[in-house]
Amino acid sequence: MNYKSNRRQALSTLALAALPFVANKASAQNFPERPIKIIVPFAPGAGTDAVARLMAQKMGEVMGASFVVENRAGASGAIGAQAVAQAAPDGYTLLLVASPFTTVAASLPNANYDPLHQFAPVGMIASGPLVWATNAASPAHNMKEMVALARQKPGDLNYGSAGAGGVNHLVLELLKSRTGTYITHIPYRGVAPATMDMIAGHIQLVTGTIPALLPFIKDGRVRALAVTSAKRSAALPDVPSMAEAGLGGIDVVNFFALMAPVGTPPAVIQLLNTAINKAVALPEVTARFKLDAIEAAPGSPALLGAFIEADYRAWRNVVRAQKLTIDSL
Repeated sequence: MNYKSNRRQALSTLALAALPFVANKASAQNFPERPIKIIVPFAPGAGTDAVARLMAQKMGEVMGASFVVENRAGASGAIGAQAVAQAAPDGYTLLLVASPFTTVAASLPNANYDPLHQFAPVGMIASGPLVWATNAASPAHNMKEMVALARQKPGDLNYGSAGAGGVNHLVLELLKSRTGTYITHIPYRGVAPATMDMIAGHIQLVTGTIPALLPFIKDGRVRALAVTSAKRSAALPDVPSMAEAGLGGIDVVNFFALMAPVGTPPAVIQLLNTAINKAVALPEVTARFKLDAIEAAPGSPALLGAFIEADYRAWRNVVRAQKLTIDSL
């Protein structure tokens, strides 16, 4: 056996094995060398769009980099998600995700993207609950009374959502599954028209983001029954949580996060994650989140990955338990 020859071969093998690490480190040191694109899978003006533009500005300031926001709306976020899944995994194309990222994939067989295997988690930005609401003239003054009404008259209560397969729809299915009730689901093109029909007395129940429903709650036309999370929201301190409403185990929040194509170098993801965590800690960002009734949710990529997986699997279980069939959104 030639010791010197084997040693040279071993050193050569080690050097080749180290090349990906060296390249990864170099790419992280030089990153970013051009503008970073954040794709928003919804139309301009939506809540996700506002969060993306805020983060683009503040992450740019933190990193000394340029971020641009591009809207690719359609199919409840699926079109934008598909575009990022197919993008180069170099850190220059990111996806701003919210609840539809998991609910659409869980409920629509042809969503054509996989939230668990086609994306690398970058970091959570913020989260906040929805609020259950009814017409001010409703005999139900809290969620217990609303559930009791649903049990007394199966199918007579109508619930309006922002569309089939969205978080507003699936949170109803979760409620029905946990309480053994039947409430009729009526999909709308957004929470706003559903809210108007509820105020007019055509439907009896909706969920929406707190900012969307707060003006009607304040003027007395809408009654807040509970927030969808396990704890109260600072934006509605007098409104009980699901646990306080006697519906423990239901904890639903709308979230905002950044994802990258799978295969994006870990060192690049870590740089972006650090920028997210610094940006959401800025006083002006915290103040803006407060206006939107959401809270900063900094954390590691691994923490976001665990959340996305748990959220997706939980909604898949709801879809299967309720035997939902949704062909398109």
